[in-house]
Amino acid sequence: MSTSVTLKYFSLINLMCTPLLFAVPVSAFAQSEPELDEIIVTATKRAQSPQDIGASLSVLLKDTLGSAGFDGAEDIAQRLSGVQAVIGGGSRVGFQIRGIGAVDHQALTPTAASAYVDGVYLATNAQTGHLLFDLERVEVLKGPQGSLYGRNASAGAINFVSAKPEDNFGGYMHVEAGNAERFNVLGAVNLPFDDNFSLRVAGRYLSQGPTIENVATLAAPAPEDAGGRRDEFGVRVQGAWTVSQATSVLVSVHYGEDNGVNAAPLNDALSLQKHQISIGADGVQDTDNEFYGAAIDITHEWGAFSLYSQTAFEGYNQQYGFDFDGTQAPFGDASLNANLAYDRDFSQWSEEVRLSYRGDGLNLMGGVYLSDDDFSQDYLIWCGELNRQTLLGTCRYVGAPGRTGSNPASLGVASSLLSTINQTRQTAALFSYNDFSLTPRLDLVVGARFTHETIKGSGQGIHIFDDGVRALNNRDDLGAAIGSNTLTENRFSGNIGLNFKANDSTLLYLAYTNGYKSGGFNGEVINNATHFQDEGLFEAETVNALETGIKLDLGATFQLSTDVFYQFYAKPQARIFVPFSTANGGSFTSNSLANLDKASSYGLEMQAAWMPISALKLNAGLTLLDTEIKQVFDPNTPDNFTDFDGNPLPFASRFSANLGARYTHHHSANVDVVFDVAGKYQSAFYLDAEGLEDRKQDGYGLVDGRLALQFKRQGVEVAFWGKNLGNADYAVAGFGFIGYNRFLGAPRTYGFSVRYSY
Repeated sequence: MSTSVTLKYFSLINLMCTPLLFAVPVSAFAQSEPELDEIIVTATKRAQSPQDIGASLSVLLKDTLGSAGFDGAEDIAQRLSGVQAVIGGGSRVGFQIRGIGAVDHQALTPTAASAYVDGVYLATNAQTGHLLFDLERVEVLKGPQGSLYGRNASAGAINFVSAKPEDNFGGYMHVEAGNAERFNVLGAVNLPFDDNFSLRVAGRYLSQGPTIENVATLAAPAPEDAGGRRDEFGVRVQGAWTVSQATSVLVSVHYGEDNGVNAAPLNDALSLQKHQISIGADGVQDTDNEFYGAAIDITHEWGAFSLYSQTAFEGYNQQYGFDFDGTQAPFGDASLNANLAYDRDFSQWSEEVRLSYRGDGLNLMGGVYLSDDDFSQDYLIWCGELNRQTLLGTCRYVGAPGRTGSNPASLGVASSLLSTINQTRQTAALFSYNDFSLTPRLDLVVGARFTHETIKGSGQGIHIFDDGVRALNNRDDLGAAIGSNTLTENRFSGNIGLNFKANDSTLLYLAYTNGYKSGGFNGEVINNATHFQDEGLFEAETVNALETGIKLDLGATFQLSTDVFYQFYAKPQARIFVPFSTANGGSFTSNSLANLDKASSYGLEMQAAWMPISALKLNAGLTLLDTEIKQVFDPNTPDNFTDFDGNPLPFASRFSANLGARYTHHHSANVDVVFDVAGKYQSAFYLDAEGLEDRKQDGYGLVDGRLALQFKRQGVEVAFWGKNLGNADYAVAGFGFIGYNRFLGAPRTYGFSVRYSY
């Protein structure tokens, strides 16, 4: 363990353990008969029971998350049907919900399932990959969300809600160890200073060695760290201040680091065993990522009115990379080797103000949202060992001759490709969400949003040669790879629905919803001047959805919701090989984010929570899904676009189901034995829109389990846990480059933990 890691570890231990010197142990596990939790969510920007919301909504509570919480946002997919996580480059997480959402590894464009932490929008997929801790619950809205969550919610919305400061002293300390050198420590302390102010401090440190085995396929060494190494730290401080009976303020500040090594991908041309890759030393790069932010939430209530304001800042710096070709030497030829690295800076300011009115049979809400994002990135590709000063490798990057045109400035022995891009995005939106009681049992729900966006992008793509020449990329007559553009777009989106309360335990609903995901610039390789023109842009995608369902709340022992949906998907964004024609009759293709014509997504979903006996809680979900890409024949459309017609959407399993169970055995007045299990199965799916059989992931199941002893009077829990107990081998993302490459999911991991609550 390095000195810096050791200092971070002991700092966190001291921070969380200091209050224990003054704490008198009390029972942290109050003895009561198990029953279904009463759940209150804020998915509609006001407190409601999920059973009263006419929409598909899944809620994961803190006991469902496990005592250690999540290692990353992608873990929620294990506990939800119809939701799949796409993880690119080890740290970028995007979600597919009901098959909707562009599978894209760039961070320049947000994901189709918008992600929020305590109401703050995470504008890029790089932010969702960071360590999560001390969560109260996770709320997942399925289907487009055009009113409350606005742009980039064509698939749904995911709300991560952290535990808030409370007016009583308490906290916990959790330490665990496991295979693959895993060491994980997290904790929180709640500090009430007086009746009006409380502070909550939470933190986590996670260290873990490689879980994927790197094996040598050539005489060259295969470094162990290519299988991924985690070294992550995060802290969050929140202060809750009751200014008056009508006014409250919540201030939150967070900081985190990710300094491990991202796992490299596997090239499909290699014949290896499960959970194996083969990468040389030149493909291993340390990461240096930091994430930070702050928010101020102010709530003021008077009579039937409520005014809410949130001012927030989010930012990060990222430096990381991986072996781009997924082998020690593609096809045995070291000159085809390629590595890449990202250097990113991002900042975002946002302001949201909402005014609500709640009266008899009437709930009105209107608001305004403003944000200003600034993103910059250097994207470097090279061959062999990299010289950080010259940015040159030891051999020539395989794409050099094609990208410099027929008369390159130089070819030399070595060359690298550097693309730089800067993008700003200003967003302003007006929105409203309301429900009206038409009769004592029938409500009308209406929402609308008007969004204005201005996106400015500029950048260049250059080749760096070993004779000192730096030449702009240029595909012959297409012009030098430098340019800029400004995109402006206005969008209306919204929803309308009917909620019918047949009786106190039954809700029937019918809803139409609409959402979209912004268009923009491709943010990686800049080939030529067309990058910032029409050929290099992608348009916004839109989703219009019809959904009807029923929710049953049969007392304290059983809840069931069922819905059917049909989603009309227009101009789906997809990363594909886009053909470009040159004026001299030539052509070439570039791997870019582009738009297909349209697609459909429809199916049936069910989720249930059941307590058949006092000691056993069950939850389950099921999604039956059918998706299809539809390309309209057009003689002016490039031939390869028609190849997508009839293909399913990527990461869209036709069948997925999850099952969770918690059994509590009261061994004695002081000791409980608790067994948790969470399993999910999803059928086969394709890793991209091309629908090729060699890019297909077969169906697989994952099972996580945990056995705990809880000593209630002492506030101590000792547990043994395991993830992916069946040791399934599966892909979490893929991309095409010198063959096809897959990022792999983690194999079986296991360990034990000790938790002290006070």
